[in-house]
Amino acid sequence: MREDVVEKLRGVVRDCVSKHLYSSAIFFADKVAAFTSDPADIYMQAQALFLGRHYRRAFHLLNASQIVLRDLRFRYLAAKCLEELKEWDQCLLMLGDAKVDEQGNVLDVKDFNVMYLDKEGEDREINISSAICFLRGKAYEALENRVQARQWYKAAIKADPLCYEKYASIYLTLMFQALECLVDNHMLTCKEETGLLSSLQFGSEDGWLSSFYSCLIKKYEKENVVEAKFRELEKENFDIIPSGPSFTRTLKNNTDLLVCKAEYYHQCGEYQKCFELTSVLLERDPFHSKCTLVHLGSAMELGHSNELYLLASSLVKDYPQNKATNLDGTFPPAWIGVGNAYAAQEEGDQAMSSFRTAARLFPGCHLPTLYIGMEYTRTHSFKLAEQAETVCSSDPLVYNELGVVAYHMKEYEKAEHWFKKTLSHVPSSISEMWEPTFVNLAHALRKLKKYNEAISYYEKALALSTRSLSTYAGLAYTYHLQDKFDAAVNCYHKALWLKPDDQFCTEMLTLALVDECHHNSVELRQSEHVL
Repeated sequence: MREDVVEKLRGVVRDCVSKHLYSSAIFFADKVAAFTSDPADIYMQAQALFLGRHYRRAFHLLNASQIVLRDLRFRYLAAKCLEELKEWDQCLLMLGDAKVDEQGNVLDVKDFNVMYLDKEGEDREINISSAICFLRGKAYEALENRVQARQWYKAAIKADPLCYEKYASIYLTLMFQALECLVDNHMLTCKEETGLLSSLQFGSEDGWLSSFYSCLIKKYEKENVVEAKFRELEKENFDIIPSGPSFTRTLKNNTDLLVCKAEYYHQCGEYQKCFELTSVLLERDPFHSKCTLVHLGSAMELGHSNELYLLASSLVKDYPQNKATNLDGTFPPAWIGVGNAYAAQEEGDQAMSSFRTAARLFPGCHLPTLYIGMEYTRTHSFKLAEQAETVCSSDPLVYNELGVVAYHMKEYEKAEHWFKKTLSHVPSSISEMWEPTFVNLAHALRKLKKYNEAISYYEKALALSTRSLSTYAGLAYTYHLQDKFDAAVNCYHKALWLKPDDQFCTEMLTLALVDECHHNSVELRQSEHVL
C-alpha cells in the first residue's frame, strides 16, 4: 500500500480519537499496523485500545512486541494498562528497577537507559521518566507503601530542569498531579510541604502558579500571610498572561481559588462565611469534590441537618464508590469521621482504632494523632495525651489541647502559657469556635489567683457566646472569691437560667447569699461600733 494512503489512514485514526470514536479508531489503527508493522503504528493501535478501555488487549499487544523493554513509550503505556487493571505489582515490574531517596532524588536506574523510538519525539525521555516516577508513586500508594509513594511523588515533582525548558506544559501537569497526591493524601507535614514548594522550578511567566500552589497546601501560617496570598491572586491585572481585550487577567472568581479560601475559613472556625461561600460555588459547579467536602463540614458545624441530608442523598446517587472507608481506604475525612462517631458514643477502642489507622495512612496529617490525644484526655491518660498532641507546631487547636492536658494535671502556669499561645495563633476576627479557649484560660488564671485577668477573659468569652454555663459559673465563682457577692449572685442566677438543676451553681448560690448576709452583718456591726 502506498505511503500516502497509509498516512491518510493514520489521519483517520487521529480524527476518530479526537471525536471519541474509539471503536472506529481501533479498527483503522489495527489495519494500519497490519500494513506497516511499524512500531509507531503498533503504539498508535495500543493507544486506541487503551482509550477504548480495552486494557488487557492493549497490554497484550504491547507486551507481545519485541521493543516493549527498549522503548519507554511502550513500557509506560503497558504499565498504565496494568494500573487500570489494578495489577500494581506487575505495574512496578514493568516500570523496571530503580531507587529513590527521601528527598526524591532518583539514585539507581537500571532499566531507564533505553531507546525512545519516536521519529518525531527526539529527546523526550525526560518527561516520560518523570511520568514513570509519578506512576510508581501511585502503584506504591495502592500497595500501602506510603513511604515509597511519597518519595516517588517527590521525584516526579523534582523532574530534570531540562524538562521544564523543553516541555513546560508536561512538566507543570506532572508537578500538579504529584503535588495534589502529596497534599490531598497528607503525605507531608506543613514544614515539608512548604520546603518542597520552595524548591520547585517555575518559569518567569508561571509565578502565578507558585502563588496558587502555596494556597493549596496547609494554611497554618499567620493570618496576614495567608490573606496576602489570596490578595495576590485576586488582584486585577495579575501577571498571568499577556494583556489583551479578551483576557480579564484575574483569578478573583476562580472556583479552585475560592475553595482554598473556603478551606481557610473552615479551618479558622468561620463556618458561616465558609458555608455562604461554598453554597455559591456549588450552585456554579455542583460536582466540585473539594468544595462539597468543605460545604459538608461547615453545614455540620452550623447544624444544618436538612442541607446535610440532601447532600448525602446526592452523593450516594452521584458518587456511590467514593467517600467511605470500605470503598476508598485512602479518604482521610472518612477515617476521622468514623473515629469521632465512635468517640461521641464513648466507644473508645473503636475510636482509637480508626484514629490510629488514619495516622498510619496519612502521616502528614496531624489530626488523627490530635484526636488520639483527645481520647487519652477523655480517659484521664494525661501523659499519653501530652505526648500524642505535640505533632504540629502550627495548628492552634493543638496548643488548646495541650493547655487542657496541663490544666487537668494541675500545671496551671503551663496551661496559661498554652491557652495564650492558642489565642496568639487564631485570626483577628475570632469566632465562637474559640470561646472555650477563653473560658479555659480564665479557669487557669483563676486557679493562679489572677482574678482580675480571669474576669477579663470570662467577659471576652461572653462576648462570643452567652449560652455557656461554664463561663457564667466560672465568672460567678471568681467574683465570689473576691467577695463581690452581688456580682457573684447575679452570675450564678444566669448560670442556673441555662441549667436550673446544676448542683455546683445551686450550692454556690446558696453559699454566696449566706456569705453576703454575713458580710453585711459584719459591716453593720462595724458601723454601729463607730457610731
